[in-house]
Parts: sequence; structure tokens; C-alpha cells
Amino acid sequence: MHAWTFFVGTWEIQVTPGAEGTAGRSGRAKGPTPDANVTWKSDDRVVPRKPANEAAGAVEESVEGRRSAEGNATQDAAPRTQSRTGASIGLRGVREAARRDRRARFTALLHHVTVDRLRRSFLALARGAAPGVDGVTWREYREGLDERLVNLHDRVHRGSYWAQPSRRTYIPKPDGRQRPLGIAALEDKIVQHAVGEVLSAIYEEDFRGFSYGFRPGRGQHDALDALWVGLVHRRVSWVLDADIRGFFDALDHGWLLRFLEHRIGDRRILRLVRKWLRAGVLEDGRRSRSERGTPQGAVISPLLANVYRMSSCNGALASCSSSPP
Repeated sequence: MHAWTFFVGTWEIQVTPGAEGTAGRSGRAKGPTPDANVTWKSDDRVVPRKPANEAAGAVEESVEGRRSAEGNATQDAAPRTQSRTGASIGLRGVREAARRDRRARFTALLHHVTVDRLRRSFLALARGAAPGVDGVTWREYREGLDERLVNLHDRVHRGSYWAQPSRRTYIPKPDGRQRPLGIAALEDKIVQHAVGEVLSAIYEEDFRGFSYGFRPGRGQHDALDALWVGLVHRRVSWVLDADIRGFFDALDHGWLLRFLEHRIGDRRILRLVRKWLRAGVLEDGRRSRSERGTPQGAVISPLLANVYRMSSCNGALASCSSSPP
């Protein structure tokens, strides 16, 4: 049973409400009847639908399940930190195409990064978040917002937009160590959020049902719901609790870009991702380039990490050359 969960508190953007703008789930998996399990009415996260004697490799997907096709067709994918009220109808065709053909590559995506999408992304950011190396706060950027966003949109589409290094800061971990965070400049957060919406329209069709970390409408409590169903209604003998040390810090840039290229054929989108990966960090006045990893705290990092993990688990390495670019 796999339940990939992350601590949302280390990320600088707002938590997504429930589908259709609701406040989210009330069940907290305290007992046998959280929301997803009451009289077996599923919210499409927990769907026990296969016989108990099936192969162990298929049990995970049968317990957690995928969202129903009907639910997916009526709403767009978006990063977990995105407001659902800003879902774009324009991405519905992208998501439907991704659903129909799991091998399709999308060569024209940047046009979905519109001024309106940038505006919604700006409004989805946390108002009181600490500024990055640019020193610009959310409230300062709001002054003259329309002109700023038109200019940002123009730079993104002309290729003259450049990512700034993240400002390094640390927060204490429960074990006494320090967790490094990278605080991006405000415009980098806006563009990352907008691009994350576009990419999620594709990858939400690829991610497995037992994946819960930073997914729209999913979270730790949904993973606990699925775990409860598995323990009570399946022949589960053990539960593995594992963590990958320094996962975000150790992502290989070459393989990550290669994994993205399986689905993303728009070179402009890939160049944006490459710019964010290579922007580096600024700590104590010194800038260091990033050869590996994606900053914890960056808006785009959870999605990139999920793509990397999914591609690795699916054996994507076997279909690539023996060494990364």
C-alpha cells in the first residue's frame, strides 16, 4: 500500500479547496466511517471494486482507484495549490487527449499560458509569503497588476523571461535537522503556477490512483481513508512506511527533462522548466548554480517530483538511452 504524502506547510501557496470550490473533506479517518467510506459511497479516491483474491500488484489500484471518467471530463486538472474556481475550459481538450492516448506528445502548450491564467495564478499565491531575491511582495505586485501581467506574458512568449535564483532559507525538522527551502521571486511563482496548471491537465491522467501527494482534491486524509479500506477489507499483512532522504534535492535534471519529453513536445515549455532548474539559489549573498534537485518551496517542484517518481516507477529508464543528456 503506497501513500505518498507531503507536508503542505513548507510550500508558499494556498491549499486547494475541495472540488467545485467546496471547503474540502470533513472525514479525518478517525474511525470506520470517514466521508469516502460511508455506506461505500466513494468520492472516486477509494473504490474497492475487484475480488479479494486478485494479484497483489493490482490490489493497490483497486483499493484507491482512479477518479471516474465523468468527474474528469467536467473539470480541469490543476496543481493542488490552485483555486478550483479558476479552472480553464481551454485545457479540457488537452486532458481528454491525454486520457485517450497515453503515448501522445503535446507540441503546442504555451498558448494556454494566457494573461488571464497568469492573473489567476497570481491570485492563488499566498498573500503574506516571504519575498524572494527580487524583494517584491504580493501586495506590491498587485499595484499596476494588469500592466505587469501583460509585460510578463509578453516576455514568456518571446523567450526573454529569465528565472531568478531562489532565496535560500531553512526551517527546523522534527529530528533537529534543518530543511532547506527555496523562495522563488514572485514572477517565477506566477509563471510556475500557470505552467503547472497546463502540465497537470496531462499528468493527472497518468498519475496512479494510489498517489496522493500534491494532487488536486487529494491529501493525507484521502490516503488514510484508502489505507483503512485496505486494512479492513483486504488481506493486508504489512504496511510499509518509507521515505526517500533528500528526494527533492537529488532529482537528476537530465533524467527529469527526459521524462518530461515523453509527454511534452513543446520546446518552449521544456525551456521554462530548464530555466527554473538551473536558476540556482542565493544564500548569504552568494549564488550557486543548481546541478541537481528542484527547490523545496518552489511552486512547480511538487509536480516535477511526481512526474519523476511516476516515470521511474513505470520503468521509463528502460526506454531511454543508457545515460541522461
